[in-house]
Amino acid sequence: MDNNLRTRDAKIVPIGNSKGIRIPKALLQKYGLKHTLLIEETDKGLLLRNKEESKLSWIETFKAMADEKEKWDDFDTTLLDGLEDEKFEY
Repeated sequence: MDNNLRTRDAKIVPIGNSKGIRIPKALLQKYGLKHTLLIEETDKGLLLRNKEESKLSWIETFKAMADEKEKWDDFDTTLLDGLEDEKFEY
């Protein structure tokens, strides 16, 4: 971000029983703002920022698990816990 800070006026408008502000479409697109924002109180005022989604996709989850290089040797013993001898109907 450059040092040229831009300021814009925003009107507080009624939204049902609450109040809100309208954020111009250009700013929504520029900063990738979608559904949820974080409002942070600072010494200088309120800071609006994008809420980072912490939910990983299946591929990201698999890669993260692979990067951990965990040992799953203990899991092997649960595979042979006697259930393989049971007859299950499908």
